[in-house]
Amino acid sequence: MMRMEDYRLRGVTAAQATYLGSEALEVRMSPADWQDPAREALSDRDFMAWLPVDFHDGTIEAEVASVLAPGAPDYARGFIGLAFRITPDGRFESIYLRPVNSLVDDPVRRNRSVQYVAYPDFRFDRLREEAPGRYETHADLALERWIAMRILVKGARAELYLDGAPEPTLVVPDLKHGADLRGGVGLWLESGTIAYFRNLRIDTRD
Repeated sequence: MMRMEDYRLRGVTAAQATYLGSEALEVRMSPADWQDPAREALSDRDFMAWLPVDFHDGTIEAEVASVLAPGAPDYARGFIGLAFRITPDGRFESIYLRPVNSLVDDPVRRNRSVQYVAYPDFRFDRLREEAPGRYETHADLALERWIAMRILVKGARAELYLDGAPEPTLVVPDLKHGADLRGGVGLWLESGTIAYFRNLRIDTRD
């Protein structure tokens, strides 16, 4: 894990913590920033702690764990993930998890356990409408446990590997910002989540 002072914060707080017996970075957003579906359509946003590194191609690895915050809204899913190629103007690619969806009986929701998005133009709702099922899939996840994420990025392609599996859980062959974007790496979350991250590793291959 990088030093606390290396991170830039976008709408979140971050602090060193101990979770499940391990040192971790705890990232939270204020309940005042949780989305209200009565006033706005639910959508992916840019709340994260991020590192201003120059990442283009390579591998990002981290172990992540999410907890539902007290008073979390009904739509909370334990949203947690990694953003990459974060640009000064706020664009980025992201792959994130919805651990709650992994455990439900509804097969449609189960197949929305893992999600790719490209902020700000290709959020989950647009991708789901234009290419149903292509950018999301099922995975065996759970709240309140460490999940190992490894994202391999090369050009316009990204692959997500979970918990050391030899085969990818999700393959994105057409990253929406294209092959040339480069920028920072972020620890991302959304409404109703307390997010924990440990053992972040960034391997660049330019």
